[in-house]
Order: sequence, then C-alpha cells, then structure tokens
Amino acid sequence: MNSRERVSKAINYQKPDRVPIDLGGIRASGINSRSYAQLKQRMGIDTPTKIHDVMQLLAEIEVEVLDRLHIDVVPLDAGTVAWDMMDASQGIEKTVFGDTKVFFPPNTRITEEPDGSWFLRDDAGAPFAAMPKDGHYFDFIRTTTGGNQIDPALFKPKDTLTDEELEAISRRSKYLYENTDKAILGWGTNISMVGLSALLSDNITQGSLDEWLYMLIAEKETANEMMGRYVDAVISCMKLYHQATGDRCLIWGIASDDAGTQRGGLIAPDLFGEMVAPHYKRLCSWVHANTPWKTFVHSCGSVYDYIPYWIDAGVDILNPIQISAANMEPERLKREFGGKIVFWGGGCDTQRVLPLGTRDEIREHVRHNMEIFGRDGGFVFTQVHNIQKNVPIENIEAMFEAAYDFGTE
Repeated sequence: MNSRERVSKAINYQKPDRVPIDLGGIRASGINSRSYAQLKQRMGIDTPTKIHDVMQLLAEIEVEVLDRLHIDVVPLDAGTVAWDMMDASQGIEKTVFGDTKVFFPPNTRITEEPDGSWFLRDDAGAPFAAMPKDGHYFDFIRTTTGGNQIDPALFKPKDTLTDEELEAISRRSKYLYENTDKAILGWGTNISMVGLSALLSDNITQGSLDEWLYMLIAEKETANEMMGRYVDAVISCMKLYHQATGDRCLIWGIASDDAGTQRGGLIAPDLFGEMVAPHYKRLCSWVHANTPWKTFVHSCGSVYDYIPYWIDAGVDILNPIQISAANMEPERLKREFGGKIVFWGGGCDTQRVLPLGTRDEIREHVRHNMEIFGRDGGFVFTQVHNIQKNVPIENIEAMFEAAYDFGTE
C-alpha cells in the first residue's frame, strides 16, 4: 500500500496497513529549521535547508527526509509553491539561531537590530513582525485586541487569483502527484470565523479581536453579512484552485480558526452554533458538491464544544487535536466523535512530552495515543503542533520511530 492509498483509507474510516504519518503537511505540523537541519545531519543528508514558513521559521521538508521518516503527506501550499519549485540558491542565505544556515524565499526583507533582534519588513520597508534575540519565531508587531471599531466597508476578502498563481499551483500539484506517492494536502484561501478581525488585519485595518467577538453578539446582522461575503470569496478562489489542481489533491484546508484557549473556547458553544457553524456548512457543502476533496479544519486549543457543530457542518478532518487542553483527552474524543470526524494530530504532546520526556516516555505516550485514535481508521499521526528548536533530536527520532513501530498494531 503506498502513501496515497494509506491516507485515503484512513480518512475514509477504513483500516490501512499502518497509521499514516504527517510532518509538514500544513504549517501547524512542521519542524523548526534548526531542528530540521540537525535531524538531517543525523541522517547524513547534506543539503541546503529552505525556509517554508518565514514567520515560524519552519523548514521545507525534502522528499528524502519524508521517506526516511515514513511520512505519507506532502503540502501543496498556494503561498509557497513558487519558492518550492526554486533551487535554494535562488533564495536569501542567512544564519538563524547563531549556527544554522538557511535560505529564505526571494524578496524576504529581514533586518537585524543592534540588540540582536530581527525585524521582518514589508515592501515599503516598514516592520510588521519581530523576533527577539534567541527567539524561536517572529511575532506580529500589532495588537489583536484594543477595542478599535471595525468598519465593514474595509473588509474585502480575496476572491480571485492571478494567472501566475494558478499556473504555479498547477505545476506544483502535477509534480507532486507524478513524482511522489504521497497524499497531497492543499491549502490556499481559507476562512477564520472566530478570529476573523485578528487574522484578516490587512483587510480590517482598524479592527481588533475583542471588537469582532463583540460584533458576533451585538451586531449579528452585520457580522453574518461579513462572514457571508467571506465564504463567497473563498468559494470563488476554491473554484480556481480546483480547476488548477484537478483531482490530484485528497484533502483541502478550508479553515484555520484557532477558536480555543488552553481551558475552553473563545465564544460560547451556542453562539458558535448560531453565528459561525452555518457559514462552515455552506463552504463544506460547496466543496463536497463540486470536488473530491475532504475538508480540513485547523483549530488549536480546547475546541471540544465546537466539534459537534463542525461534524454537522460537514467538516471531515480536524487538526491539531491539542490533547493537553481541557476536555481534549484522546479517550473522550474517540468515544464521542470517532467515526464522525478524522483526527489529524494528537499523536504526541508538543508542550511537555516531546520537549521534556525521555525516549521511553515518548514511546509509551505515542503508543497510547495511537492505540486510542488509530482504532478502526479515522486517524493520521502527527505531533500536536510544530516541533520547536529546543526539542532534543533524540526525542524527535523517538517520536517518529514509535509512530511507525506502533502504527500496525
């Protein structure tokens, strides 16, 4: 059974020959570029390391590494496809974390300050993100709270794609389909309903997260109209993505909606069901009626209360399954939602176990989670979130060895 067949069986609740494994299929299942470079060194792979996600300093994972780790998924990220098809030498060479040479995408603008901090700058030279000396990644230099009033007239979500963008994603999807046996996970324009104003600050330049959450309660008609426009725009783009990729993708990411905190959701479940879920349902219905894709939603935190609404809306796959958050225990999730939604993640806790555990603790932790989630299909293994730069390489190796070893049990 090849990787594409393995993932297809798992996401259709059939028992594959082993549990599929993901690393880097999306920008929330990746690996920090320093850890990746060290991992390659352990493997004896001497190739340039490219940056896949500039903000998070995540590495682009090469096929040789995917094969060595038994990874079954490759990303088709509309935001990086042009860079993915370039040689590393066409990028911008820099040393990150003091000892790791990497290549950033062309036109990346980074300046280093006297105190050792880095700034990311836009085309006009203005800083929009910063990383302190010895930091792990960049953070936006803007507030997502503050009560600034949202002007709905400024909200103009992207509703089309250039010919160059479509050509690039078409070429990349064809290359991945014909030159690997991996399942292709597509990601492009997507929705973020709960944190809409925070995540779309380029469009709502005066908005803030707390103001948007207020609007969901107090200005429901306006909020619904904005979310409706949002879904219209995303569907318009997805039509173009599907034309460009054909049926080469198994899965498409429709939402990155970090609706949970460590202890609970950002909004009340009934408000989510009333205001947000109908828009998810309209988008999922379009995808299922017009493409072969499975719909994929990323939402960190304690999102237990929202899962029934996502299932009813037609969401097929949920990530990252933050098992350390409240009410997100593997046993509870599998018992209540197994066979109704695919769990893509939850394989290893990245807050405490992966960075701090011993090799034996990691193996037992992975074995337990795979035994729960992997029963009867409906599970793709990946760690809960990105692997950070301070995780011991031995722990990373132990996690993927355990995922492979226990995947057939």
